[in-house]
Amino acid sequence: MSLAPIDLVVLIVILGLLFDYTNGFHDAANVVSTVIATRVLAPLSAIVLASFLNMLGATQISGVAKTITTGLVDLHSATQITVLCALAGAIIWNFLTWYFGIPSSSSYALVGGLIGASWVHEGVGVIIWSGLLYKVVIPMVLSPIAGFLLGFLVLKGLNKLMKFPFFKRREGMFAHLQIASASLVALSHGLNDAQKSMGIITLGLYAGGLIAHPHIPLWVIAACAIVMGLGTASGGFRIIRTVGYEITKLHPLQGFAAETSASCVILTASFLGMPISSTHMIVGSVTGVGMAKGPSRVRWSTGKKMTLAWVLTLPGSALLAALAYQAIKFFIQPISV
Repeated sequence: MSLAPIDLVVLIVILGLLFDYTNGFHDAANVVSTVIATRVLAPLSAIVLASFLNMLGATQISGVAKTITTGLVDLHSATQITVLCALAGAIIWNFLTWYFGIPSSSSYALVGGLIGASWVHEGVGVIIWSGLLYKVVIPMVLSPIAGFLLGFLVLKGLNKLMKFPFFKRREGMFAHLQIASASLVALSHGLNDAQKSMGIITLGLYAGGLIAHPHIPLWVIAACAIVMGLGTASGGFRIIRTVGYEITKLHPLQGFAAETSASCVILTASFLGMPISSTHMIVGSVTGVGMAKGPSRVRWSTGKKMTLAWVLTLPGSALLAALAYQAIKFFIQPISV
């Protein structure tokens, strides 16, 4: 059995948009969990707001798409099959972690899928290790730590302000401020996460010879923005429950601190071209906020489960993509399309 190059391009676009959709509902929890947990917004209102801002953020191009397209594997070694298998591995990983309510990273699932498929296709030499290390691995470790520390410090500072009668009488304003901070998280999520889908689809178009240079076409930007918004609108209530309720108890003051901290780090990483995980960021920030209230206020057992999922995401999605490659190699010839 064989597929024409155009058939593979169509499959890549479909799977790329499907990944974008799963990213939307999988990571919707990162955007809306805190504002729902504090009862500042009803679930439906929070998801509609997040959907619109995710879509808006997705239309703004950052360096993340370039990293996915040209910064992780040798551009000339990429084939339509490797791109297809990278997407398959990431999508399967997203569905598995969503089913079990584990807020793992869609970002690193896609990176792992791309690495795994490329490795099994042409060997370890095609991987750009410096890009993987400096743009993925180091930010993967440091970003949740940065979110944790920032969330801890912001809440500590706000708690000191609340000791003054002027601010204490106005504590209710944080319910309004949290809507603004949640909106900033949604905007930054679209700016960082949708770029990955754009990058991988563009890589597939380049590998198929449909574009001469790895520049993102306008229709890819528009399609990914819309599908990301639709995915977010679907909601990821299994994960919302984990992030919003199973780490620490949140009030508007704590929710504002966590969201502001997370969005600052996500925006910084986006402009530096680092495809970090918004999941890691909001979880790290929420944990830091809980720690600011005292170690006993954090459910560390939930954190351990999440950490295990994070550690397994890169190798797990890489393995799934490698298995997908072997399956396609068996059923579809030739694989060097």
